[in-house]
Amino acid sequence: MEVFDSILAALPAVLSPSVIAAMVFGTIVGIAVGALPGLSATMGIAVLIPLTFAMSPLVALGMIAGIYNGAMYGGSIPAILLRIPGTPAGIATVFDGHEMARQGRARLALNISLVSSSIGSAVSAVALLLLAPPLATIALKFGPADYFWLALFGLTTISVLLSKNPAKGFLSACFGLVLGMVGIDSLTGTERFTFGQLDLLSGIDIIVLLTGLYAIPPAIDLLLGRNVVKTGSLSVTGEKEAFAWSSLVPVWIRSSAIGLFVGLIPALGGNIAALLAWNGQRRFSKNPKNYGNGEPDGLAAPECANNADTAATLIPALTLGVPGNAVAAVILGALLVHGLRPGPELFRDNAETVFGFMLTMLFTSGLMFVIGRFGARAFVNVLRVPPRLLGPMILALTTVGIYAVHNSIFEVWMMLGFGLIGYGMEKLDIPTAPAVLAVILGPMAEESFRRALLLSRGDATYFLTSPISWVLIVLILVTLLSPLWTRILSAGKAKNAAKTAGQGRADAA
Repeated sequence: MEVFDSILAALPAVLSPSVIAAMVFGTIVGIAVGALPGLSATMGIAVLIPLTFAMSPLVALGMIAGIYNGAMYGGSIPAILLRIPGTPAGIATVFDGHEMARQGRARLALNISLVSSSIGSAVSAVALLLLAPPLATIALKFGPADYFWLALFGLTTISVLLSKNPAKGFLSACFGLVLGMVGIDSLTGTERFTFGQLDLLSGIDIIVLLTGLYAIPPAIDLLLGRNVVKTGSLSVTGEKEAFAWSSLVPVWIRSSAIGLFVGLIPALGGNIAALLAWNGQRRFSKNPKNYGNGEPDGLAAPECANNADTAATLIPALTLGVPGNAVAAVILGALLVHGLRPGPELFRDNAETVFGFMLTMLFTSGLMFVIGRFGARAFVNVLRVPPRLLGPMILALTTVGIYAVHNSIFEVWMMLGFGLIGYGMEKLDIPTAPAVLAVILGPMAEESFRRALLLSRGDATYFLTSPISWVLIVLILVTLLSPLWTRILSAGKAKNAAKTAGQGRADAA
């Protein structure tokens, strides 16, 4: 009952004109930030924090909630329309969302993305409101060995299931693992693979890699007159496409659960939730070959999951002071700026503010839906720009966006280099998503592995002592054996088909 009393006490403050205005403004800014390639919710919030010094804590946090939710949805707009994920969480949205746009179904794709994002955000906010303390205990059960197996499971799943050729998937993942080792060793403090460049001491920025691999190749295609999207049926005022929305309910339920689970585990994020949801949905589907070719379920799953991750990521951040991702870390900084110390005492000493913040996460999910519906017409008009003009515009925006992150021209050149690599990978049919995921999970796997060895004093059996580890090991083995099992089944079907055809010819004779 204390939770409901705190929610009711915080409600009047959240519904004040200043907080509502802050949420509306933050949501609009968040969608705009997410829609611009190279920008992210992390950067949007980081830029905003100095402007919130004079605001009351709840007004500032309401604006931050709007930016966070809005940016997660906004990243799907360029992913669908231009094949460029506006945020890291938009990677999986590209697979089916852009294909729908190419088929002239951009309006439906944007609607599915908007509804799925709003539902995922709302479910996540409700979980944050009601389940923060008990759910945070789940993350506490993960030890270093469990984190290692979890990272390995994520890498294996994406590498095997995301590519038609698992060898190419693992090749891409190995490329990402090498990039993830660049910088200063987190345990020893020594430099690795920096080649004397001060700009590489902090490692390869994920935004630089993401923008290079995903923004530059389509820009090159546009400059060459390729990758042109159909615009015949993109009018928002035209006739709506008939679609059975009820078919997405199971997708939303599964994807919300995945997003909540991933959000609870520190160091993961919406990009991993989206990719896992997309893979999971493809496994459940009766027509897995449709995925990647404009399947609505393949768009709804990642969008719902990456938005269900948003508020869930804040559960360990608010209750334990452990940020689940970079955005949560920046939000913790905003709390400290306003005199709020994350941890169990936050709920005791500042219950009205913290529950008010959680309510703003819920309300901004609704605002995101309203603003997204009104803004659809402007979003679709992006495709009206001539391809040969759009290519240079994308290059200019990405260059400005990357330079603005750290004011580094070195990172701009690095982005262009990754762009050429990404273009070559696409031509060789090597998936780029495993490389991006490996840059995120590689350092996590390495650090967890070394911490586990330190704790166990070199005893390798420590990696097999936890029930969580065994569950993850089994999942890894299933993932690795699934291509072999699929080949065996395909060979059996082909053999039966040949046998049936031979029997049919014999009967005819």
